[in-house]
Amino acid sequence: MARADSPGADDGDRLGALFPEGDYRFRATLRRSDPRDFFRPQDPTGRVLAERARWVAEEPARYATLEPEGAPLLAEFSDLTRRWNLPGAENVHALATSFEPDILLLSLDRKGAFRLRGGALCFPTGWALEKKIGRTMDVVHAPVPGLNRALAPAIQQVMAKLKPGVAFLRENWGLVATDELNLHPSRHVAPPALPVALDRLWLRVEYQALVKLPQTDGVAFGIRIALHRLDQVARHPASVQLRRSLVSMPAEVAAYKRIETVRADVVRLLESSWS
Repeated sequence: MARADSPGADDGDRLGALFPEGDYRFRATLRRSDPRDFFRPQDPTGRVLAERARWVAEEPARYATLEPEGAPLLAEFSDLTRRWNLPGAENVHALATSFEPDILLLSLDRKGAFRLRGGALCFPTGWALEKKIGRTMDVVHAPVPGLNRALAPAIQQVMAKLKPGVAFLRENWGLVATDELNLHPSRHVAPPALPVALDRLWLRVEYQALVKLPQTDGVAFGIRIALHRLDQVARHPASVQLRRSLVSMPAEVAAYKRIETVRADVVRLLESSWS
């Protein structure tokens, strides 16, 4: 997880892959990677882990919680991370403070649906772990307009067919008016508002990883946050496709992402920056 005012070479490549050709749409496309690469430390300053520890110390039940059904999932995930020469986690609070990504744990219920059993969510993008724990994935995703209709069966199938030993990666993005990592709804962080200035907006990217837990038939879901100030993104070729995604985004999705009042002005400013 990182704050990045200007994209470096690696970040620039990732930005280019973030916005595929065509209009905005929900995508279930996954890429394969090494799970150790996703979960290993990437912040040499230690600030990310320090911030995670602060939030867990202030409100432990809000940012790290686990149902009894999640205990075997946590134990198996810890066994895997030790094999990757990474820390283990004896409890959910250690899970929150030993790893830079947020880590959620899911398992199948008796009807074959994946349920969120808990985990560590210190840097949520506008949702609360304590309100979603125990829910199925379609309930967790229900607030996102059109997502279940477009992808719910595909998400269930993908999760059921994950292969052990591989991290399956995808991304999600939005625009925010802060470079803070923790956007828990209880903090009431304000959305982007008029008048628009690109140097006061950030592209917030969730880099996500799905990892199979074969012994428990569960899934570990990792989330890393990257923040890129929008005036710097505007100078990257990916901003052309970002504009197209914003223009073609359904109105109800823009409202859910809390950018409906600024979308047109952001598009205009991005266009003028690139030209």
